[in-house]
Formats: sequence, structure tokens, C-alpha cells
Amino acid sequence: MKLCFYLATKNKNKVIEVKDIIGDEIEVFLPPDFIEFPEEIGNTLEENAYIKALHLSKYIIDEYIVGEDSGLFVEKLNGLPGIISARFSGERNDKKNIEKLLKMMEKFKRKEDRKGKFITIACLLGKGEKRFFKGEIEGIITFQPRGTNGFGYDPVFEIPEIGKTFAELSLEEKNKISHRTKAFLKLKDYLINKHKTG
Repeated sequence: MKLCFYLATKNKNKVIEVKDIIGDEIEVFLPPDFIEFPEEIGNTLEENAYIKALHLSKYIIDEYIVGEDSGLFVEKLNGLPGIISARFSGERNDKKNIEKLLKMMEKFKRKEDRKGKFITIACLLGKGEKRFFKGEIEGIITFQPRGTNGFGYDPVFEIPEIGKTFAELSLEEKNKISHRTKAFLKLKDYLINKHKTG
């Protein structure tokens, strides 16, 4: 029987990314359309990922559920936008969130003062499991958006080694290095190894 899990999100961009990361060995399912997820009220990415997974597990029994939460943590902003990354501007609006971030970063003119990191936490629930998998990548907040791919803060997050933002990379290029990739590859390896030995 093929391995599978349900991804606890309504964000279609995340689903596309996760399916691309996971590949063909594990099937990734969307939650049923009628499910609405509660507001993320946790104090950490771990808590928020768990809240999503736990909510979906009430509807889907005896299957693996994966909740995921990601955030952008900027050094000079004491970790903001952090766990409120998706609604930093007060609403879930990528453009407004980026505008607020860049406004707050205006006084930092040097690249070394514009360091940040993306962190993803994936929470696996079901079949007696509760495990967390973490991925992160460091980068620089750009002075203006660049690129049209991706979503969220991708246009203003530059990977120094490449000199490009996530939004300037193709999905395939992004998924070779991203925070989400690192977390979900750990989860994938865990499930495949458990399936082999289980």
C-alpha cells in the first residue's frame, strides 16, 4: 500500500511546493473542501503546525496528517515578522506584508544589517505519531521586491550564495534549497524508513 499523508492547509501554493518536494514515493492529499482551519494562536511555529494537524485529525482518522507553519525571522527586527508572518500587516496579503517589512527595514542600509532566516516546522500526527521536523535557510532582505515566482516574502528574500531572491528562482530551483524542502525531506525520510522497518 502506498504511503500517503494529508496536508493541513488551504494554501494551494504550499501544496504545489510540498508535492514537488515529496515526489512520487508518498502521495500528498488535500483536506476536504468543507474544512476551515482555526486561527493560528500558538506562540511558536511548532504550536501552530500542531494546531493545524490536530484540527484535521478530527476529520480524517487512521491516516497521517501533516501540519506545517513557516515564518520569516529578521535579526534587526527582533525576530519579526516571525510567527505572524502570514498576517504581518494585519491581514493575509503578501503585498501588504512585504510593504510593511520593507518600511521597517528602511533604516538598515547595509546588507549585513538585513539578515533574516526562513524557518519551516512540519508536524506529523496519526498512527500513534507526533513528531516535528525543522528546516531553515538564511538570507538577506532586499531593498525592493525582485522576481515574480513563489509567494509570501519570496520576492524580498535573497539567498546570498546565489544572488537571487526565491521569487527569481523556478519552483524546481527553489525546492532544491528551501526551508520547506529541508523540513519535508526529513519527514519523507522518516516515513519511508518507518514503512520499511514497520
